[in-house]
Formats: sequence, C-alpha cells, structure tokens
Amino acid sequence: MAMPNIWACILVGFVAQTIDGALGMAYGVSCSTFLLSFGTAPAIAVASVKASEVFTTAISGLAHLRLGNVDRKLLLQLLIPGVIGGMLGAYVLSSLPGEKIKPVVAFYLVIMGVVIIVKAFGKRPLRPLAEQKVVALGFFGGLLDALGGGGWGPIVTTTLIARGREPRMAIGSVNLSEFFVTLAQAATFVSMVGVRHGTVIVGLVVGGVIAAPFAAYLCRRIPPKILMVAVGVIIIALSIRNIAIAFLGGN
Repeated sequence: MAMPNIWACILVGFVAQTIDGALGMAYGVSCSTFLLSFGTAPAIAVASVKASEVFTTAISGLAHLRLGNVDRKLLLQLLIPGVIGGMLGAYVLSSLPGEKIKPVVAFYLVIMGVVIIVKAFGKRPLRPLAEQKVVALGFFGGLLDALGGGGWGPIVTTTLIARGREPRMAIGSVNLSEFFVTLAQAATFVSMVGVRHGTVIVGLVVGGVIAAPFAAYLCRRIPPKILMVAVGVIIIALSIRNIAIAFLGGN
C-alpha cells in the first residue's frame, strides 16, 4: 500500500506529541496505529515510530525538566530497567509478531484507566509503589512498549498516577526517561531491521518537535484532577479500540 505523505505525518506527529507531552502517553500508540492502517509491517512501523521518538522524547523531556516537572529519583528508578526491557522487547518483536501481546496489555490498561478516574475523585490515594516495584514497572513498561508499538507512557504513567504520584511529576519523569528507553529501542531495531520510510520518520519528528514545548506547558497548567480524568478516559478509549481490533479485526 502507498505510504502517507509528509504533511499527513507532520500532522499526526504534532497531535500525538501534544497528547503525549501533556498527558504522558499515546504518542507511540497513535503513530503506530496510523502506520499500520497503511499496511506497514508491525516491526517496520514500530521501528519508524521509535526512530522519530528519539527526537520528540528528547525535546519533550528537556522541556519538562526545565519546567520543574521531573522527580530525579523516580527518573533514575525507571531509566535503567526501562532500557533493558525496551531492548529485549525490540529484539523479540524483530524476530516474532507482537500482535498477541496487545490484547493483554489493553485489558490491563482499561483497568488502570478506571482506577485513575476513581482516584481523581477520591480523598485517599493509594500508597506509592515501593522502589523495587517501580524498577519492575520500568522493565515491563519498556518491554511491552517495544512489543506493542507503544505503551511506555500508558503503562508507567498510568500505574504511577493510580498509585498516588502527583500527575505533573509522574508525567514529566516518565517523559524524560522515555528518551533513553526509546534510544535503546531504536538502536536495537536499526540493528535488526534497518531504517525504512525516511519521509515518515521526518514528518513525525517535525510535527512532534513543534508540539513538545507546548505540550509540556499544558502539563504544568492543567489542574491535577482534570489531568487524571483526561488520562483515564484516553487510555480506556485507546485500549477498548485495541481490544476490538484484536478480537473483531479491522482498523
């Protein structure tokens, strides 16, 4: 099938990064879904998205750091296990189809989306995850992100916020750590499947870089309760769509 033109890719990159930078999720899911709808092979689609994310996550992460949206301790807890999980997931996806894992991740995310919305209106947040559980979360987030074409933000940000982390700090820390995870994934994909569809990558990068500083500013300005509800609604909607596609077929 014909690949999308560069203007369509710029638009998708802009919209996806605005959502991701403001809410901490959905860039990879949005872009991967877009490419897969054009008939792109899963490994090639994810590799293209990860290549573009190296640039967009760098800009977004630095913007969050400058605006004070980053918890440095949380960043370090997520970074190394996320890189290890991301490289492993990229290797597996380059060797085997990653479609079967998507429904499992989607079911988990629906549950976490509901938890976030409930906690947005609750008075007592759940206890934050222990340090070793944050490390495990980073590993599985990186692994599933590579396997499913997106999921670092939805899995890691969703879980952290649901367990009582301040939304702004969770989103900023996850966004900055995502740069290192994505860089490791992209390097693994390039070594396994090479680089293809350069026009697509350039379009996604341009749109994402334009949107990144604006999205980080939105994250700082939006009230936590509204941010939590928005995160919950978006992740539930995306996950239900992924479940429907997995079991019913279609795009």
